[in-house]
Amino acid sequence: MMTPSVVFWGVAAVLLFWTVGAYNRLMRLRADANTAFAAVDAELGRQIELVREQLPQDAPVPPPPGDAPVWAALQAAAAQLAASLASARYKPLDPERLAALATAHGALATAWENAQQQQAQDPATARLADAVLSRRVQLVLQAHAATVQFNQAVARYNEAIGQFPALLLALLFGFKPARPLPQVMVASLN
Repeated sequence: MMTPSVVFWGVAAVLLFWTVGAYNRLMRLRADANTAFAAVDAELGRQIELVREQLPQDAPVPPPPGDAPVWAALQAAAAQLAASLASARYKPLDPERLAALATAHGALATAWENAQQQQAQDPATARLADAVLSRRVQLVLQAHAATVQFNQAVARYNEAIGQFPALLLALLFGFKPARPLPQVMVASLN
């Protein structure tokens, strides 16, 4: 015959083991999302380096808006992406930081598109070598693949912290939903 104290301690033990297991699962899923972000970080870093490698040695600091040449606009967009990436690297699951990162990546994509359009319209513009444009396409595709992996990890993490009873642990230990990177991370490839 079981006494009430044996039942109480049995239930307490089961609850404790479940809590530890659920907490470890949430931590693993968050770590998986952080690891997936590291791949996105590396790919976007390569895009920044591509711009920096292509800048003329005498590239000026970007002039006031509306007067920026092609390279200065690319340089400014790459600098914005580098700053946003550094911020997101610190907290890769923070929705605001990821929104800023997506915006900065969109600005770089727009700068590349503008550079290609200006090059097509103005023969005096510094020519973007076909090899550079091919490398950019390759880097964008690699960033897209890394972004898909990150978004899948974020979806698994968000799903886990939204399920009851793990939701209670998420609230108790401060697990917050993460934001996937929007499709703007995949720039249009002209």
